[in-house]
Amino acid sequence: MTENKNRCVVTGLGTINAIGNNVEEAWKNALDSITGIKNTTTVDTKDCYATLAAEVHCDCVNHIEGTEEMDRSSKLAIKAVKEALEDAKLSLFNDDTRVSVIFGSCVGGAVSIDHYYRNEKPEDDIVKMPISAIAANIAGYVHAGGVVTNIANACAAGTISIAYACDLIRAGKADIVIAGGSDAFASVPYAGFLALHALDANPCSPFNKCSGITLGEGAGCVIVESYNHAKARGAHMYCEVLGSGVSSDAHHITAPREDGEGQMNAINWALNTSGVKKNEIGYINAHGTGTAKNDNAEFLSLHTIFDNENDNLSVSSTKAMVGHCLGAAGAIEAVFAIKALTTNKVPATLGYTEEDLENLKEKAGKIDFVPNKSHEKNLDTVMSNSFAFGGNNASIIFSKKEGNVDIKNDCGDVYVTGLGIVTPYGSGVDKYVSMVHDKAKPESSSMHSEVTVEDYVEYGLKPLFRKHDNLSRIQVVSGMQALKDASITVTDENATSIGIVEGSSEGALGTCLEFTENIVEKGCANGSAFKFPNTVYNAAGGYLSICSGIKGYNVTVTNGSQSGLQAVAYATNIIRQGKEEYVLASGTDENIEGIEELYTKLGYLSDKVVMPFDNTNGFTLSDGSTTIVLENDKNAKSRGAKKYAKVLGYGMATKAVPFGKLKGSDLGLDKAIKLALEDAKLNASDIDTVFGFANGNSVVDAIEFDSLNRVFEDHASELNLVEVKDHVGEARAAASALALAHASLMLSGEIKEDIAHKLDGTKTLVSSTSLKNVLCISYAAGGTYTAVIITK
Repeated sequence: MTENKNRCVVTGLGTINAIGNNVEEAWKNALDSITGIKNTTTVDTKDCYATLAAEVHCDCVNHIEGTEEMDRSSKLAIKAVKEALEDAKLSLFNDDTRVSVIFGSCVGGAVSIDHYYRNEKPEDDIVKMPISAIAANIAGYVHAGGVVTNIANACAAGTISIAYACDLIRAGKADIVIAGGSDAFASVPYAGFLALHALDANPCSPFNKCSGITLGEGAGCVIVESYNHAKARGAHMYCEVLGSGVSSDAHHITAPREDGEGQMNAINWALNTSGVKKNEIGYINAHGTGTAKNDNAEFLSLHTIFDNENDNLSVSSTKAMVGHCLGAAGAIEAVFAIKALTTNKVPATLGYTEEDLENLKEKAGKIDFVPNKSHEKNLDTVMSNSFAFGGNNASIIFSKKEGNVDIKNDCGDVYVTGLGIVTPYGSGVDKYVSMVHDKAKPESSSMHSEVTVEDYVEYGLKPLFRKHDNLSRIQVVSGMQALKDASITVTDENATSIGIVEGSSEGALGTCLEFTENIVEKGCANGSAFKFPNTVYNAAGGYLSICSGIKGYNVTVTNGSQSGLQAVAYATNIIRQGKEEYVLASGTDENIEGIEELYTKLGYLSDKVVMPFDNTNGFTLSDGSTTIVLENDKNAKSRGAKKYAKVLGYGMATKAVPFGKLKGSDLGLDKAIKLALEDAKLNASDIDTVFGFANGNSVVDAIEFDSLNRVFEDHASELNLVEVKDHVGEARAAASALALAHASLMLSGEIKEDIAHKLDGTKTLVSSTSLKNVLCISYAAGGTYTAVIITK
């Protein structure tokens, strides 16, 4: 068979969890049906009906050199990464842009958030809190220089991370991707699931007792590599990574669809893109949480897809041993699925009594649910499934065979066909255009965006307004605006052809702070069932899916301020590879009391307005939501869509520095711009205008200024530099997406003119008629940068 550039292979594995401090120990204990579920002593359990957890008790995570100042979630991640790299016989990467890090998490630095409120709010805890810190810390530890981001889709995050890793390799953007997931057991998820009455007072037993989950913690890592790269260096290859499927239920923020539609979409898409038949799947590591709603929906999905198609299928849930590890679950379970494949042994689901076994016979049909004891089985192809809060579903397939992965990278040009904008000045594209034409500037040193119930009424969503938190409200409104602006009506026929990629710097951190402060004061037994669902970063994207009816690809990425522009790059890749016809790419961040407190304690806020290039230590803190509809050219042409701009190319690169810092990372921006130019097939001299990220902080502004001078050399003096933060302040992910939206509005002539900076320190007025090829750039603390080029 001829070599297939779509071939991705696994060359290294790593894990740490409640039943093992490394892959071999964990796998041996899994085959021996040993559970790691015990009474917890690390969180407050007073008056709590459930006191069990599957925790990591190895102190080794606290003694990894270079990780002393990291949150527990990052320490767990790096422990797994170290093992996987050693297994793959790889070491430090010298800032190689062909090496990327994609890591998933649900609660990120929840241990540090808890510590912050129990210990008089030490400043050192602040940079440990965001999920963004995890991938950045890994990149810094191994000196990866490529795409670095975190997938924040709750319990599906680990699986989506591996899927995205393969997409990047197949797009030609990476040779090696360090992919996985990590989460630590902490009071936030414990109190939250208690409040939802979703925890089991006894050890969970998925597909059996179905009376609740048991939380766990840990990390899993797989080194995903292009086949050609792995072959060239003589690497040991565990297996091929075939296709994947990512979908959205568009149903409920915490409960799955009872009919399993979204789950089945993800599974079927994974099968279809893999080029394998249903009867070739020998084992599935199921999501299998132990709650009645989740287990029943998954049970229905598996029977519907595989009954009468596969008489030799084994299914088990290893959560009965390692607990539900949230954002790490999919990655740990991928490690177990790959070990099952390569050892021809299937792990069990624990907790069945003799009576349970009789009941299982009646409902299992021909599917082997592997009760209590592992067994040997010849395997060629296996699957791992993850389903999450927000209605997010992910499925991925591993195989000893090459398969026939059907992923293209030439599915047409990508256009901007719709915009939705929420800023502190109000909501709507017209409002924003008017504000720019009026030369509006920030009115205070800390600005806040709001949407009202009237905004929800416009889209027939009034009953949902009270249920949504502030972050979700501004995301929902900008998303619905973008759909309306693009003249897209979501129907049953096109719902799965539309995706969502939400980017956020801090995500739901503000709500998580509020939730934590309450349980520190009142105890874990008194967590808010109303607030808890909104503590997950993907809640905003989940609510947008529910409100709009979008059932396609749904992912939340988080890596600092550049997350909004990174969402555009991710969405562009989805369309180029033919996974969706349209994708809503958004940047959304909020400025509520807790967030403002954190930035104030870090010294970034003053009592005066700070403008780009003001050469200060801070910036004007702001927020908002910008949603951009991206669409393939065939679709846009056939329906006569308005085209604001065309996406020519993108680049992402990293020069890792300690998370929370930026100084010293300049070359990461240089590389991102050069990669974008290469992708767009342009020279530096073809760019006429740059939409930048300067915010008034001297370090941030200097990096932008110096990098543009280096990359553009003699052409630098001719560049016009437009800064959206001149108008809206540092709105983080919202501002990075807004930069591209603003550029699109100028390219299309909606915004007639704006003030532009020159690199000699002067200012000028730039007309929309002078724009042709525009570069949009953004940054993230820790040294990751994204560059996107668009044209008329």
